[in-house]
Amino acid sequence: MALREEFESTGNWLFRWRSYLPLMMIGISLLALREYEYPGHSEYIDHLWEAFCLVVCFIGLGIRAFTVGHTPKGTSGRNTREQVADTLNTSGIYSVVRNPLYLGNFFMGLGLALFAHLWWLTLIYILSFWLYYERIIFAEEEYLRNKFGDEYLAWANVTPVLIPKLSNYRKPCLPFSLRNVLRREYNGFFVVIVVLFILEVAGDLFYNGKIEIDLMWCVLLFIGFIIWITLRILKKYTALLNVEGR
Repeated sequence: MALREEFESTGNWLFRWRSYLPLMMIGISLLALREYEYPGHSEYIDHLWEAFCLVVCFIGLGIRAFTVGHTPKGTSGRNTREQVADTLNTSGIYSVVRNPLYLGNFFMGLGLALFAHLWWLTLIYILSFWLYYERIIFAEEEYLRNKFGDEYLAWANVTPVLIPKLSNYRKPCLPFSLRNVLRREYNGFFVVIVVLFILEVAGDLFYNGKIEIDLMWCVLLFIGFIIWITLRILKKYTALLNVEGR
């Protein structure tokens, strides 16, 4: 098999399992927490660092929300069986970066990797993310190039892969739809909270030798669960979050 076809085949396989394979990083993070200690041996500074990690994750969620809120049906989806793109998105956030959803994923994962404040764990995450998504992006771009031809090439030639070029920004073709965001991104929101909660409990366990449940994280987990279960029920049993053309 030629290298180009091999890259595309591998990328399509990784694309299909892209929601599950990154879970391995959670296992690595838990193992890394055996070296966990409070920054400067200060619990106060540790709480500030945890808040910073949460903000980094929410930046990623915000990028995803902005992307999903402006995109039409049949694009930027969670499809796993095969590549799907009814139209080529080139406006809004897609005018400054070609893969905004993956950029959002990067920040979400970065917040989790930073949690243990171990430089080598963050480095492993960045390198793994690059190698993992490089193949997926290659496969996606082969599909888009074959489907949209010169239109895709003209857009790709002026739009960066992952590092935004803000001077390129053009207004989105569609208005922002909060309902579409709530319908599609509630799982990611809750997963971030759950994983950070687990890392917080594990970190305290390794550092103090016992399980300590922080009230702030309990409240955050409870609020996150209420939001998650509410949106799940609305999506599954009502049409409240459905938006025509999205």
